[in-house]
Amino acid sequence: MLRKKVSMILIACFLILAADLVYTAADQKKALTYQDIMRFKDIRNPVISENGLWVAYTTQPDRGDGKVIVRGVKNGKEYLVERGCQPVISKDGNWVAMIIKPLAAELAAAKKDKPKQGMALFDTRSGRVQELEKVKDFALSDDSRWLAYHLYKEKDKVKKQEEEPEEEKKDEKKLEIGSTMVLSNLNSGEEVRIPFALSYAFDTTSSFLVYAIGDEAGEANGLYYLELSKQGRLRKALLQEPKAKCSQLVWTKTGSNLVFLVSKMTEKKDTDSDASVWVWKAEEDKLTQVVTSEDAPKGWFLPAKNQLKWSRDGRRLFFGFKPEEFRQVEEDKKEKDKNIDLFDVESILKKSEVDVWHWNDPLINTNQKNIWPRVKDQTYTAVFFIDSGRLVQLADRDVPEVWITDNPEYVLAVSSIPYQKEITWYGRLRDIYIVNLSNGARKKVVSRLEDRFSLSPGGGYVVYYQDKNWHLFDRRSGHVRNLTKDIGIPFYDEDHDYPSKVPGYGIAGWVKEDQAVLLYDKYDVWKFPVESGKPVNITGGKGRKGLYTFRTLRLDPDKEFYDFKEKILLSAFHNREKNWGFYSCDLNGAGVKKLLEERKKFKFLAKAKKADKVLFSREDYAEFPDLWISGLEFKKPEKISNVNPQISEFAWGTAELVEWDSMDGIPLQGVLIKPGNYEPGKKYPVIVYYYRFFSQRLHEFNQTVINHRPCFPFYASNGYVVFLPDIRFEIGLPGPAATKCLVPGVQKIINMGIADPDAIGLHGHSWSGYQTAFVITQTNIFTCAVAGAPVSNMTSAYSGIRWGTGLARQFQYEKSQSRIGGSLWEKLELYIENSPVFFADRIETPLLILFGDKDSAVPWYQGIELYLAMRRLEKDCVFLQYRDEPHHPQKYPNKLDWFKKMKEYFDHYLKGKPGPDWIIEGIPYRGK
Repeated sequence: MLRKKVSMILIACFLILAADLVYTAADQKKALTYQDIMRFKDIRNPVISENGLWVAYTTQPDRGDGKVIVRGVKNGKEYLVERGCQPVISKDGNWVAMIIKPLAAELAAAKKDKPKQGMALFDTRSGRVQELEKVKDFALSDDSRWLAYHLYKEKDKVKKQEEEPEEEKKDEKKLEIGSTMVLSNLNSGEEVRIPFALSYAFDTTSSFLVYAIGDEAGEANGLYYLELSKQGRLRKALLQEPKAKCSQLVWTKTGSNLVFLVSKMTEKKDTDSDASVWVWKAEEDKLTQVVTSEDAPKGWFLPAKNQLKWSRDGRRLFFGFKPEEFRQVEEDKKEKDKNIDLFDVESILKKSEVDVWHWNDPLINTNQKNIWPRVKDQTYTAVFFIDSGRLVQLADRDVPEVWITDNPEYVLAVSSIPYQKEITWYGRLRDIYIVNLSNGARKKVVSRLEDRFSLSPGGGYVVYYQDKNWHLFDRRSGHVRNLTKDIGIPFYDEDHDYPSKVPGYGIAGWVKEDQAVLLYDKYDVWKFPVESGKPVNITGGKGRKGLYTFRTLRLDPDKEFYDFKEKILLSAFHNREKNWGFYSCDLNGAGVKKLLEERKKFKFLAKAKKADKVLFSREDYAEFPDLWISGLEFKKPEKISNVNPQISEFAWGTAELVEWDSMDGIPLQGVLIKPGNYEPGKKYPVIVYYYRFFSQRLHEFNQTVINHRPCFPFYASNGYVVFLPDIRFEIGLPGPAATKCLVPGVQKIINMGIADPDAIGLHGHSWSGYQTAFVITQTNIFTCAVAGAPVSNMTSAYSGIRWGTGLARQFQYEKSQSRIGGSLWEKLELYIENSPVFFADRIETPLLILFGDKDSAVPWYQGIELYLAMRRLEKDCVFLQYRDEPHHPQKYPNKLDWFKKMKEYFDHYLKGKPGPDWIIEGIPYRGK
């Protein structure tokens, strides 16, 4: 009997244990793999119909084929179009047009002849989809009755070699030839096919479609139109001339006036031909040539490479002239002279290859080369008045940049010409002018401006930020008034820690009839009357008092001002709790009204043009930013997408806010991401990832892709803690400041009992790559470190080149991110003190360095310097050079290789896993 009881007790215990094990196994969630990340999707190009009844968006995985999802807002029905992207909804909401990408596998397999994209047309009434192949681009008419699309050219048949010798082939030059354009009636399905179309455009009234022709012989070249009211059957020539090229087809925003350029096609690609500007008043069927090169200032011409722009009211036309000295002319190839004089000095010198770097050049040679494609094609703005026929030159060599607005009397012009040399070490400076459209007369508003500025819609005022304050320039009187000096609170960046002048927070907009301008401080929005009256805090000071940052949201991007009684939608960010919301206010300063706020991040995306519908996203660390829709009061928001439901299957982890003080007593915050399947009391390996401020990412969903960054949920699901600390810098001592913020932050999470003190890794890229390299010269708290694209020697990097822009790096140290605050000769000791390479002998932390050898931001030899220093000192260091890659690896095989190696490195040093050969022994060169 006793044995029986004992047996029953043992069986019961076994069943309880088994049940517990089953429960635990079921409760455990999966770790993310590389393939899981590749399949995660992102939402792109979300659009809402004007009537608010349809939403369309692209879902695109990190690798593979995406799709367009079209959703009915009222009925909740969803329709999928495979491989769709960039959806466009017709104005009546009946059609969704989109590009169809080729299969991702076909693109990956293709070497030379890449498969071409197509398009699809979705009917929201029937749910039918029509797909079309080899479509280059498309457009819908504003009345939603017509679709025009452009097909790719068919490949020319390859001639036999005996018919076309290789030398002839090389010298052969062709006129520009168009391809087939199709006009489709969306109601009847009828089509009109137009061969040899170069470009096309619908007018805003949907009465006309114009198109330019470039045929094989050039004989039928010109501009033609189809009258849509006659079902597009009637084709008429506006202008037909052999070898003419019509381009830049631009309709007025209202009505049916067209402007276009006409030039002669040339067989020489790199030659500037003269152009003329033509205007067609379609309703009157009146075609007029309005400007030619003969109208240009002496020594200037009207080039075919140009930019045409109408004012909103259609009464002014903007375009550009160009100096003759920049006319591009392709020289004729001369026949080879068999009797070469080997001693002809001039002939020899013509083939020399030398660039002259002069100390007094306005721009350094590399910067000149970088901007040359823009400089050689740059035009200088002029305006033509349609009613009077008056032509006025607005820009010139001294003041080359004009900011075109819809103001009928004035525009702003900008010049950095006097300060070009200072760009090398100081940064960008500009003079701002207000320009009279009627005669081109300029009045200088301000000199040496570094920050933002804006012309009022009525043209009466210019607001600009300089020397910690906002200033208002009155065009009529020329008087300048300091708007913010007596307010008693700062309108400059309160968190600025750079050697440059302190910037402002920005301009929120203007009030109707130029009555006031809206400006930001760190927290609130203020209204400043332009003439009389006290400034009004229109958010009622609730921002500063409650630590919220309020910013206005533009519901209509085309609207230039706020109406007097308009309700203004605001985004709200809580600076301490890091959550977001939507609020509203008006212009009278009554304060703010909360519409929607949660422990989430919200992002406004769009408002339906003709309906009370708002499209936005909601996210937090574990919630993907799916799409939501609501009315303007946000009373019943509805989630309308569910792009990544598989998130629930993975051990995603959780995010929380952590606070500590730096070694200097500065209060700091950071985000602590606990691993999925977290066990209280257990100590975990930690990856510290940082840059400057990262605590605002508490409620952000981390982008789940394969790239150069550590993917937070990938590491959290694989048993890591991820720590994102804020850094507050000190000018002159950026490296030591980073150390003084990081070390106590790491000690904080060790004291919390969550971090394994013997398994803490540090990861940074670019600016934080530098910080990583420096910090490990100051502390041994990190078990290993990963530095992507780090500067290691500020003394050599100071006079390096940022190859992406061609600019010298000097300004970066004297005024910007690298924060030294002086030149190499003024602050030599600080350049040395902040350079990791000079203290490499102190490094005890294994270091992994990443660089692309075509890095256009940080010279990749900076990685070599640190690697060679550590190698000479026999320190543990691995340097990964990715061939032909820029600042971040771009080719997917390289991105995946780096992502995988990063994980292997952390696993080896923080989890004790066996290291692969590349870590332990290295990989010898074998000719690749």
